[in-house]
Amino acid sequence: MSHFSMTRIIMQTSNSLPTTADLVIVGGGIVGAATAFFAARANLNVAVLERRPALSTLTTPASTGAFRLQFDNPEEIALVRETVEMFDNFSELTGLKDYDVDIHNQGYLSSTTEPATIDRQKALVAKQHSWGLTDVEWLTGDEARARFPHVAPEVVGARFRAGDGWLDVRKLSLGYALAAQQTGRVSFTVNSEVTGFVLRGGALKVVKTTNGSIETATAVIAAGPFSSIVGSYAGVNIPLSLVRRQKLVMPDVAEVPQNAPMTIDEETGSHWRPAMRGALALRTVPGVPPGPPVDDVPTSAQFAFDLLDPASPYSVARISPFWRNVWARGTDHWFLQAGQYAYSPDHRPLLGPTPVPGLYVNCGYSGHGIMTSGGASRLVVDIITGKLAPDGNPFRFDRPILYRELDIL
Repeated sequence: MSHFSMTRIIMQTSNSLPTTADLVIVGGGIVGAATAFFAARANLNVAVLERRPALSTLTTPASTGAFRLQFDNPEEIALVRETVEMFDNFSELTGLKDYDVDIHNQGYLSSTTEPATIDRQKALVAKQHSWGLTDVEWLTGDEARARFPHVAPEVVGARFRAGDGWLDVRKLSLGYALAAQQTGRVSFTVNSEVTGFVLRGGALKVVKTTNGSIETATAVIAAGPFSSIVGSYAGVNIPLSLVRRQKLVMPDVAEVPQNAPMTIDEETGSHWRPAMRGALALRTVPGVPPGPPVDDVPTSAQFAFDLLDPASPYSVARISPFWRNVWARGTDHWFLQAGQYAYSPDHRPLLGPTPVPGLYVNCGYSGHGIMTSGGASRLVVDIITGKLAPDGNPFRFDRPILYRELDIL
């Protein structure tokens, strides 16, 4: 595979559609870009359609860029493991010489202040070990503080995996796209919204857009929160619930230890990680009602106050006391970003063929799109090319789905 220096790489997009393609990908975020990368490697001619003026500008940059193998099921652990191996070897795998996705393997530390939670933490660690994830540790509160002095005295236990971490999601997403583009088999068309499909004999034949139509027998819906709308154009019901998730960005906070792991309060879901010269902070807010997909997701200052004010039951100061000083000083700049998690009913991605022959889905990541994008997109392309049988896919669209409340981190 040829190598390309970062200084010579220019991402090229167009407003003009090709007339035909082996595969059309609806959506130019990280999942669409990853799908294009694997499709190009499978020698398919690919057209990626993005409704916005640039790639990866909706939910992708609103994420924290975090990845973890500490899941509660072996199927998703396998997807994340494969994807993280791609992160670790991204330049070599893609042929983009010296391309840096800015990986920080600083770990995930899930802390608890409740003795009753310790048994649950230990049970999960034991399960993860049984699934081959043997590098997850359970730490006492004192052991956690010995490694990470920012941990509060009230913490009585923690799960930790040193290999978890985060990266630059924009660089990752555009890296997938650049590597796909360099094959000469992939085009990226922006300002091109899909408006419908033409089916003949019940099978896909044409994708219609605001810029014209593309003849194709195969398409993948990778449109994030807009996936259900796109699916409806072919009469396919994609069961997604869209929930707003916000992110507090504090670019410069002197107290934040830049070598800290992702630090999580297991009781409240509040968490923070180092970023820039400060931190990102988040929490999963239970009970947020699902809504329609939107291009501009609103933010609320109350979200920041809940995280920063030590009087709040959700404050990150519960597990990291230095945040009390940050609140008391009150001079550190902050702003909010927001996106929409596209939750599937069982919080696992929807991957593979739909009831319409030729139409596939790669969506429903439930907040885990960054960390599973590589393995999941490879899986979808393997199904399209016949390398993997659909019934060998645990994330298939027609699997029995267990409905549950949208309340997990």
